[in-house]
Amino acid sequence: VQLQASGGGLVQAGGPLRLSCTFSGSGFSSYFMGWYRQAPGKQRELVASISGRGNTDYADSVKGRFTISRDNAKNTAFLQMDGLRVEDTAVFSCYANRGVIIKWGQGTLVTVSS
Repeated sequence: VQLQASGGGLVQAGGPLRLSCTFSGSGFSSYFMGWYRQAPGKQRELVASISGRGNTDYADSVKGRFTISRDNAKNTAFLQMDGLRVEDTAVFSCYANRGVIIKWGQGTLVTVSS
């Protein structure tokens, strides 16, 4: 399994950004998918996760602003980020988890300017 994250960039506060995580391998629909982020000087934070059936979970800091989704036919998970804030600036990394298996994609930098 390999993961490829994309979609990071520079955005103004209040704007949207959409991250994608493309899964290469078999069994995508059986994996939990999710996103972590790590800001400079801060601990890594679980942002959002989604089960194979579409059940979602979010960090309190992003509830109501971020939406995680997946397209099992395209082996891709998405993180739609709306109402971005300066404090959302971080490196976002996607992961895939099934049982004891966990795979990571490379990070993608999201920078929110004021």
